[in-house]
Amino acid sequence: MNILVIGSGGREHAMGWKLAQSKRTEQLFFAPGNAGTSELGTNLEIGVNDFQQLKRAVLKNKINLVVVGPEVPLVEGIHDFFAADTELREVKVVGPKKAGAQLEGSKDFAKEFMMRHNIPTAKYLTVTKKNLNEGLAFLEALPAPYVLKADGLAAGKGVLIIENLEEAKNALNEMLGGKFGEASNKVVIEEFLSGVEVSVFVITDGTDYKILPEAKDYKRIGEGDTGLNTGGMGAISPVPFANEEFMSKVESRIIRPTVNGLKVSEIEYNGFIFFGLINVDGNPYVIEYNVRLGDPETEAVLLRVKSDFAELLEAAADGTLAEKEVEFDNQTAVTVMLVSGGYPGSYEKGKTISGLEKVSGSIVFHAGTTRDNETLVTNGGRVLAVSSLGNNKVEALTASYRNAGVIQFEKKYFRKDLGFDL
Repeated sequence: MNILVIGSGGREHAMGWKLAQSKRTEQLFFAPGNAGTSELGTNLEIGVNDFQQLKRAVLKNKINLVVVGPEVPLVEGIHDFFAADTELREVKVVGPKKAGAQLEGSKDFAKEFMMRHNIPTAKYLTVTKKNLNEGLAFLEALPAPYVLKADGLAAGKGVLIIENLEEAKNALNEMLGGKFGEASNKVVIEEFLSGVEVSVFVITDGTDYKILPEAKDYKRIGEGDTGLNTGGMGAISPVPFANEEFMSKVESRIIRPTVNGLKVSEIEYNGFIFFGLINVDGNPYVIEYNVRLGDPETEAVLLRVKSDFAELLEAAADGTLAEKEVEFDNQTAVTVMLVSGGYPGSYEKGKTISGLEKVSGSIVFHAGTTRDNETLVTNGGRVLAVSSLGNNKVEALTASYRNAGVIQFEKKYFRKDLGFDL
């Protein structure tokens, strides 16, 4: 098959790396890709939301399978676009249609879905300008801290956790006043759940599903989980507390009701579901859904998947997932993100990257990189993901940290405490 991976980050490079190992893969294409993906296949200078240009590229390059990395094209209906086009409808697309993508595209939709299907999640209220007073009263009834979420996509910046009640009320007013644009026309207020988070992933064809390795990701920029939220500073898989007993609860209380709920709601869904979970006294609760693989968890999880990734994607698109088995590597996988100085605030691009040829015992996935003539340079906040397998967490972390040290670019930063809470 000729396969097109849509996206430009570390997740897409990791997907490409795994797809390149498959006997089913003939040619790989990436839109737009990065400097790392260009070593696996052909980068196409097309934005992830440019559906017409993507159509031309799919037809020209005889693409058989499209896998969508990021959430925005899914929420904007790329799968629906392919299904409605007579020239494209035979092309297999891995990723939900617009209706299913609302699980990530609308926090209100997701919470209402969970309530309808008895899926454990935090108490909540959806607030607009019309019921603002009800929202303020709901905040007053909750213990601190207060969780405010923009309903729509806000590039990972739409969730606020605030300790002070008056500050929370002010933030609610600001959000409804357009702080996150249209994304916060509605705001979901949630009770705060205290526990340790874990990311669980499944691939589904809409009827059957396969559970992929779980991971713990680290969102905060600072060590000890301090400072601003980022797109993710690293990940570890497996997660010690996600034992057989805990994962049995996850499957029976969350995964199966979610997949069945989509089906009974007549929402066609194929592709990935990410369950952002929190372990509260041994019981899993859903914090959020994503309708794609997570980043940087993918850069760790795919190291542990021994099955043919292209075959799994094809089965998800074909409705034949029940016939497949997912085999895991029992080793521990660790990903350490190298980021630009200043991230997640303002940062400079175009810094020369050196030392990749000195890396041994790890795989380096490119996230925010490009080439300036022949020189590899930074092109984003999260620049490189250094991923390693080891017999245990310490062994895998040691390899990733050793290699993080040999890679150089100006103002490079990475967290040195991953796994501290495990």
